[in-house]
Amino acid sequence: MHSSSSSGSRLCLRSLFFSLPVKMLVLSTALIPFHTINASKTTAHQFNSVVNSNKLTVVAVKSPTTVFEDAGHLHGFGYDLVRNYANSMNVRLDFKTVSDDATALKMVAQGRANVAMTTTSLSNIEKHQLTSFSATCGNGSVLAENGMNANLNMVFKSANDPLSQTASNFVCNSKQSGAINQLASFYNQNVVEEHFRDNIHRDLRQRLPIYKASFQRSAQQYDLDWHLLAAIGYQESYLKPDSVSPTGVRGLMMLTSSTAKEMGVSNRTDPAQSIAGGAKYYDQMLSRFDHIPMPDRNWYALVAYNMGPGAVEKIQQRIRSQGKNPDNWVNLYSYLDRNKASNGRYRQALQYVTRIRTYLEQIKSSELVNI
Repeated sequence: MHSSSSSGSRLCLRSLFFSLPVKMLVLSTALIPFHTINASKTTAHQFNSVVNSNKLTVVAVKSPTTVFEDAGHLHGFGYDLVRNYANSMNVRLDFKTVSDDATALKMVAQGRANVAMTTTSLSNIEKHQLTSFSATCGNGSVLAENGMNANLNMVFKSANDPLSQTASNFVCNSKQSGAINQLASFYNQNVVEEHFRDNIHRDLRQRLPIYKASFQRSAQQYDLDWHLLAAIGYQESYLKPDSVSPTGVRGLMMLTSSTAKEMGVSNRTDPAQSIAGGAKYYDQMLSRFDHIPMPDRNWYALVAYNMGPGAVEKIQQRIRSQGKNPDNWVNLYSYLDRNKASNGRYRQALQYVTRIRTYLEQIKSSELVNI
């Protein structure tokens, strides 16, 4: 994070922008047209506001395509996309959620937000005299294939603003590098097939009330979200305390014998002990990666819960040797995804964290949260 008083970073960003070739700045307009009704004139550029405040303000309505809130932490395809864009500008992201698209568009029109992430119609955007472009650089099918709304757009006050031009360039570069595909894959809403969702809800309604108090008690002890612990438990055993795997892990949280012993669990099939042991172990995984901001820390901890922290740290070393940031979830996910065909553990880890994320969303987004 950079302080808003960091004049050095602002000067660096200004120098970076104004040294970019004109060809690069207009790349996005060649790749994908802006939809605009009021692009001929502009007053103060939003780009200058972002640079001077060292903050990018984005507004959106919560949805499976844009943003999802988990224990005060935001994540989602739209959120991660603009978070990565803010990081590329070396500014802080201020992400706000509102109740409807009309409010989001009004905030951009009034200059109270720099960008809106929205799936509203182009005619509605034009009615507010704003400009927009595809959040996938025209590759909406990748969202549709992953169960999301293909009509996700980024909305700006003016197409002439360097902010909208650099954002379009960033998105189209992300498309070309494959980052858009990987992001959509992680937030795939079809991870759990439609005909299995009723089974999941039935299982949770029948079993979650039995163990809710244990999840809440253990979560409170380690300052965790009990819904996330429940999602881990469902992925591990479908909340069945007598579960046993072919490799010898057992119990509701499917602990190995050695891990159970380290966590102080004497009876792995006792659901309260298993949940307490799983919570303690997950908290240790979070602590192992406490230098990584939320919500990414959750994903690292889940992969470590599944593969072991040593395996994750070895992958981080390989990512670092490639000149990439090993603490960026996009890079870890990309590494696992690229190598899953040759390593079954990577495929399993991807499935593990993606399913838990899906279960968590289902628990929090439905009546199950009130069980």
